[in-house]
Amino acid sequence: RRSADSIARFADQGGPVALVLTGTDLYRDIDTDPTARRSLYLARRLVVLQAQGLHRLPAELHSRTTVIHQSAPSLKPARPRVRSFDLLMVGHARGEKDPLTALRAFRHLDRREPARARLRLTHIGGDREPALYAQMLECAHIDDRIRLLGACPHAATRQQIRHAHALVLPSLMEGGANVLIEAVTCEVPVLASRIEGSLGMLGDDYDGYFDTGDDRALALLIARCQDDPQFLDHLRAQCRARAPLFAPERERDAVLSLARGLITG
Repeated sequence: RRSADSIARFADQGGPVALVLTGTDLYRDIDTDPTARRSLYLARRLVVLQAQGLHRLPAELHSRTTVIHQSAPSLKPARPRVRSFDLLMVGHARGEKDPLTALRAFRHLDRREPARARLRLTHIGGDREPALYAQMLECAHIDDRIRLLGACPHAATRQQIRHAHALVLPSLMEGGANVLIEAVTCEVPVLASRIEGSLGMLGDDYDGYFDTGDDRALALLIARCQDDPQFLDHLRAQCRARAPLFAPERERDAVLSLARGLITG
């Protein structure tokens, strides 16, 4: 949708277009915006960022569509803190990221219990939607286990991910969340909403899902991770098994292949 005019002009001049589809492209715009749908048919090649994305496209476009997983350099796994159980949520405050589900989950995790008092939830991201961020600030004011760091440099954010016990990804829609990749490539388990964008990256059989918007189910999952180290290790092993999908050299080779295909037709 945002690049529709550029795509149309370039295609009209005979230029080969490769269109990479993000979450709002796949899970919102192509359903509601005619210019976004037109872009699909003007592109010579389409790219989705995880395998489930293919299901969102008309069957006649499947032959020109390829899956290219984004990548992140792997970081050496870190030893999480002992005195606290640290959860991390990364992403600017936007409705489709649904951060309030994670914050509401803490209402079901009674801080009067010694184990639950050790829980910490840190959010990194800017106030893209000020009204939503104000609600998040209110939650943090009520519960001192929650802290909002605001936007942080990328390198510092990766270090925060690396030291977390788990990453929480409660999104309503994702084309292929890069923060999920950054967690997986340093062996940090992901607690993700059951959406296509995460299923396509972690696999249908991953055991760290909760239903979208279900704060109580997320709270139960957090409690299980905290109380059962073997379950947390199991999630970590499942993430480790997916990590090769997100290797930089794999993405590089796929992008080069895409470019060669555009040049040769």
